[in-house]
Amino acid sequence: MTNALKKIIIPYLREHGFKGSFPHFRRQNEDNIDLITFQFNRYGGSFVVELAVCSPEGVTMSWGEGIPPNKLTAYDVNDRYRLSENMKDNTDHWFNYGKAKSDEDYEQVASQVMDLLPISDRNWMKGLFKDNSQVL
Repeated sequence: MTNALKKIIIPYLREHGFKGSFPHFRRQNEDNIDLITFQFNRYGGSFVVELAVCSPEGVTMSWGEGIPPNKLTAYDVNDRYRLSENMKDNTDHWFNYGKAKSDEDYEQVASQVMDLLPISDRNWMKGLFKDNSQVL
């Protein structure tokens, strides 16, 4: 699955200004940083895509540690969404690949992720967090 994500998703992220290395990516915008992290099920067969935004200065953790913008991951931010077809339904959506048998099967799952990431709109992710009542 990782190979399919790297083949399909990483070029798409790079094309739209994201930096970082798998599984953590960030994009610096004028007034915020967009964060995307891929989190795999420890038992295999599925993963989630976590989305977060933070200030362009980075994040200060509750214990005082500062995380600079170039080291941030979605895990560093408390308010996160998980990518799904309906971003406001607050579901715990996992992309399943447990039954995949071929490269094409894995690539189909990766394409599902790409289809749900309208990242060409730099305000899309920030817009998710205007109403924080639905975040994880």
